Amino acid sequence: MTANSLLIAQDVNIYYGDFHAVKQVNLNAERGTVNALIGPSGCGKTTFLRAINRMHDFTPGARVTGRIAVEGNDIYAQGVDPVAMRRRIGMVFQKPNPFPTMSVFDNVVSGLKLAGIRDKRHLMEVAERSLRGAALWEEVKDRLDSPGMGLSGGQQQRLCIARALAVEPDVLLMDEPTSALDPASTSKVEDLMGELKKVTTILIVTHNMQQAARISDTCSFFLNGEMIEHGETDQVFQNPRDERTEAYVSGRFG
Repeated sequence: MTANSLLIAQDVNIYYGDFHAVKQVNLNAERGTVNALIGPSGCGKTTFLRAINRMHDFTPGARVTGRIAVEGNDIYAQGVDPVAMRRRIGMVFQKPNPFPTMSVFDNVVSGLKLAGIRDKRHLMEVAERSLRGAALWEEVKDRLDSPGMGLSGGQQQRLCIARALAVEPDVLLMDEPTSALDPASTSKVEDLMGELKKVTTILIVTHNMQQAARISDTCSFFLNGEMIEHGETDQVFQNPRDERTEAYVSGRFG
């Protein structure tokens, strides 16, 4: 933990019934950083990421223990409103998921409208700022009333990022956000993350080792539900402390 810590996970365990999916994870994410979670499929990284957004609240039999705090506030503490909390912790999923019946504009400002904000000028200012932040404004500024689902796959993913940015989250969680995108769209999203970390702290799950090396400041390697290693990205890739990490990042398994 440092003075610049934004998100802190302490002794986090996640269970599905009797299955111990994530075991004793400790992680510190600092302000203004991109933090990559890597590891083979089924190793617990997405399960851990979703715990930061309290998505396991919706899973029967799921249980999270330990502490996850944003700016010192435990997100699982009694009395915490999960809906209000999720406005501070945005989530972008593997597959773009614009709201199918909404326009581009309404997709972006849906969170604000849900919070009761109706001022059209304010909503337009937020929509433009968020779409610019997602590097999408120039492509959609003349079609804000068009269906969000009418955009290309890469544009839809950036629309979802704009939607998350509209509520000005402290943390942005990204679960393999480029796995369904073509190389050109992937490059745009990767470039975007470099800009977004100036205003929000990012945690990203990725199976792409090259991507993790390119975009992240820190990297955490998960295996069989445990976080085996966490450190600065260059150290994890070039001088890993654990032989299992070295085997994974060098491509010997996974």
